[in-house]
Amino acid sequence: MLDKGKIIWLYGRPCSGKTAIGNELVNRLSAMGIPHFFLDGDELRSAVNSDLGFSAEHRFENIRRAAELACLIAKQKQAAVVCAFITPLNDLRELVKSVAEKHRLPLHAYFVNTATEECMRRDAKGHYKLAKEGMLASFTGVSSSFEEPEPVAPMLSTPEMSTAECADKILQDLMD
Repeated sequence: MLDKGKIIWLYGRPCSGKTAIGNELVNRLSAMGIPHFFLDGDELRSAVNSDLGFSAEHRFENIRRAAELACLIAKQKQAAVVCAFITPLNDLRELVKSVAEKHRLPLHAYFVNTATEECMRRDAKGHYKLAKEGMLASFTGVSSSFEEPEPVAPMLSTPEMSTAECADKILQDLMD
């Protein structure tokens, strides 16, 4: 399954389930004895990328840094690097793809497809409410756009699939 590093990139709206799926996936990889690493957008933004805001330029730099870091870890440790980032624009998804190609690493990108209404219902931090009230600027899905990927993009539909089923799908794809 893992003859060299791989990048698994989970993207979708805030509160779509990216982190939950990522955590489930790394637990399974760990149980299988497969080297892995998990990069989460919220964690990276609070540490390595704490100097970045949410302008178009800063969003680009956030994703560029994350993709480069994922590739460095994957190559160095021959690991499956699971990444959970909103990655709201098709151009940003293309950036991730180009960084992986530059490093000659396979990229397995999945759109975690969850309707905005469901994401709002799941929002324990209240970010959607704050954004709708104008108290949180540049929030993806409210005051900043989220571009739907092409219909052919691999998709995990969290309203129809459990977190475990999503992890199963990814593992099955990695085994093929």
